[in-house]
Amino acid sequence: MTTDKIRNIAIIAHVDHGKTTLVDKLLEAGGAYAEHQQVTERAMDSMDLEKEKGITIKSKNTSIHWNDHTINIIDTPGHADFGGEVERVMKMVDGVFLVVDAYEGPQAQTRFVLKKALAEGLSPIVVVNKVDRDFARPSEVRDMVLELFLDLEATEEQFEAPFFYGSAKNGFFVGNLEEDEHKDMTPLLQGIIDSVPAPIANAEEPFRMLVSNIDWDNYVGRVALGKVNSGTAKKGDNIWLLRKDGTKQRSKITRVFEYGANASEESAVASAGNIVGISGFEDIDIGETLALTENTEPLPFIDIDPPTITMQFSINNGPFNGRDGKHVTSRAIRERLDREIKTNISIEVSDAEHAGVFNVAARGAMQIAVLVETMRREGFELLVSRPSVITKRVDDKLMEPFETLYVECPDDALGGVMKSLATRKGRVENMGTNAHGATLEATISTRGIIGFEFELLNLSSGHGIMSHLFKEYAPHCGEIVTRKTGALISMATGTAMNYSLIPITERGKLFIEAGEEVYEGQIIGENPRLVDLSVNPVKEKALTNHRSAGKDNTVTLPPPLAMGLERAIEYINADELVEATPNFLRIRKRVLCPNERKRSERQSKSVEANV
Repeated sequence: MTTDKIRNIAIIAHVDHGKTTLVDKLLEAGGAYAEHQQVTERAMDSMDLEKEKGITIKSKNTSIHWNDHTINIIDTPGHADFGGEVERVMKMVDGVFLVVDAYEGPQAQTRFVLKKALAEGLSPIVVVNKVDRDFARPSEVRDMVLELFLDLEATEEQFEAPFFYGSAKNGFFVGNLEEDEHKDMTPLLQGIIDSVPAPIANAEEPFRMLVSNIDWDNYVGRVALGKVNSGTAKKGDNIWLLRKDGTKQRSKITRVFEYGANASEESAVASAGNIVGISGFEDIDIGETLALTENTEPLPFIDIDPPTITMQFSINNGPFNGRDGKHVTSRAIRERLDREIKTNISIEVSDAEHAGVFNVAARGAMQIAVLVETMRREGFELLVSRPSVITKRVDDKLMEPFETLYVECPDDALGGVMKSLATRKGRVENMGTNAHGATLEATISTRGIIGFEFELLNLSSGHGIMSHLFKEYAPHCGEIVTRKTGALISMATGTAMNYSLIPITERGKLFIEAGEEVYEGQIIGENPRLVDLSVNPVKEKALTNHRSAGKDNTVTLPPPLAMGLERAIEYINADELVEATPNFLRIRKRVLCPNERKRSERQSKSVEANV
């Protein structure tokens, strides 16, 4: 295969702008499915969590063959927390599809991913999707995208990017919405061939490939994915792994993979310019170079934006530890985190001061919540702390990360949203309206954003939408109170009784129901006042031989407040933890014994007073 018949392109977009559906239609149009095969919906979202959440979490690649060309397509996440997945694939492609909603226009993540693509010198193709939506405004969105190009200092060639309009759901795209027939995906496929340059790769030079992703095959183990920068390689060739620390390792290629619609296929040769997978190295990381000779210069890897928040992972030391999971030791947790950082380059792991506690730094709370949920499903038990921001000192000033927050909500919820942002030390920069209500743009610290999404959903009766993007490090903005409620804490261990829970419901909302096992120090509910209350949910009704003069209490308990993992992580305070096991999510105090809690509170107050 010659390089002029290859096109490598990444699809980038803000979350929920139709990127994954577009990939499905491109695969279908490119003949990825035989006539007898059923077309797979959201074919690239292979992880269970991706299917459940309806978002892309990991970057994945596929390819289609159209008009004697091979088009390699990389599907990337649209959520800001997974921006590292977008950054690392920029070295594999020569162009990008920028997918923009025909009504919403460019959003927070649109700006982030486009900035990275333009900085790498990639050729963009703008796809205005969902023109069939109510209130669609494709011509206005085109102007907004061009303004964004100017704002991000695009080159003259990048500014002249072709625009295509259509609907991925309905399977058509055209260059001119009014004049062209709304028929199929052919104009878009031809646009890739015409507008995206062929990869610059010389087949005559020695083999070199930058590892941009890691895959796993049940037969050969770890598979290094990347674009072949020069030369060719095949099964049985001896090549060198040039590590980031300067060490070198020689091994034999066991298999070469190409990637199609639903699975990888063994290829005869890794040709220059193509995106392939190569197995043969048991321990290989993203950012390292595979080369034919030992003295080859390693290829440069893209700089990844640093993490902004950190959370602590630790072993489950509660009374119920070891009952539900099979991986419960600190060594097992550490080994699992070490495996994660080999494939997830935007996560950093370090040891904390206490044994069995690990600091995990990432881009956002959702990114870490996905990791915790994945570990739960693998059989791990662990405790997770509330997210805290990573601060810096510049010229003896304490600096913290700030973000640009975009909010869309109904008009009647605007007052509550503004009040919440003010409480969280947010500064409104812009206000506007659209067909669905009010829009806000604010600058707010990352600390202020933690937990705001769930508050927004409550204030707007589920109609509020938000997105955010890292802006800068700025001076610390002072204390922010994001939770205005206390906790109802169990003072005993046992099975929660209906008889005991009925009077507790008068104190606040319950997180548990009758029949659940609870332990001392577990938070079983929420107190509307900003104080913690100790309650006994396991007390049984005393039975006697005498019939009660009054009627038995047969009040039905209200349904408990169910929290998912993300909500629980952002809900807890600094002195609380989330206990995550394969089948249970519990919220608890760091210190379970009430006497020890009081003692530690007195000690901390005395320390603050002395300071």
